[in-house]
Amino acid sequence: MNVRPVVLTCQAMTASRAHPASAQPPRRRRSDGERSRAAILREAAKLATVEGIDGLSIARLADAVGMSKSGLFAHFGSKEELQLATIEMASEVFVEQVVQPALAAPSAIERLRQLAELFLRHVESGIYPGGCFFSSVAAELDTRRGPVRDRAIEIQDGWLTGIEATIREAQAEGALDSAEDAAQLAFELDAYLLLANMQFVARQEPTPMTRARRALDVRLAAAAPGTVRA
Repeated sequence: MNVRPVVLTCQAMTASRAHPASAQPPRRRRSDGERSRAAILREAAKLATVEGIDGLSIARLADAVGMSKSGLFAHFGSKEELQLATIEMASEVFVEQVVQPALAAPSAIERLRQLAELFLRHVESGIYPGGCFFSSVAAELDTRRGPVRDRAIEIQDGWLTGIEATIREAQAEGALDSAEDAAQLAFELDAYLLLANMQFVARQEPTPMTRARRALDVRLAAAAPGTVRA
C-alpha cells in the first residue's frame, strides 16, 4: 500500500494494519525534480517550526536552500501552495516515523504505548528545531481561518482521533477498563505529549520527556482493569 500523508483516523489505522509494509509494492523511484521538491519541503518544514509557517515565503525559502526565486516558482506557484505542500511533507514524515512503526505492535495497548513513545522520540530526534511541526503550526494559526490552518488542524485532530480509537480497541481487548472515558483519556495522554514537546523545545534538556513517560505509565496503569479508583 502506498502510504499517503493521512489523517490518523481509526479507519486509516485499520487499513494500514491490513496491508503490512512487507506486502507493499516497491516505491516508484523519484525523478530529480521530485527529489529536489522533497528536499525543499524538508527545509521549509524546519523553517516553519522556528520562524512560523505564515512567515514562510518563496523568497525566504529560496535564500535558505540557495536557489533562485524563479527556480522555486517552478515547484510552487504561490505562498499558500508552498505552505500546504510543507504540511503534507511534515505529515508524511510523521506517518513514517511515528504511525507506521506503531501499527506493527501486536496489541492495541502496545500500539497506544508505541504511538506515545515514538511521538516523543520524533521530537527528541531534532528533525524540526521547533519541536512537533503540527503543534507549532496549530498554535500559530489557531485563530486564522483558511486552507492552511484548516489542514494543519485536521491532521492534528486526526492524531487525537487515532489515539482515542486505539484506546477503544484496547478496551475491547480487555487491556484498559471499559469504564474509562476514551475521549477523556486520549485528551490526557495527548496533553502529556504536547507539554513535553513544548518544554523540551524551550529548555533543551530531557527532564520533560522523562516526566511525560512517567505520567503516561502512571495514567495507563490507573486505567487498567481492576484498578481501585479513589
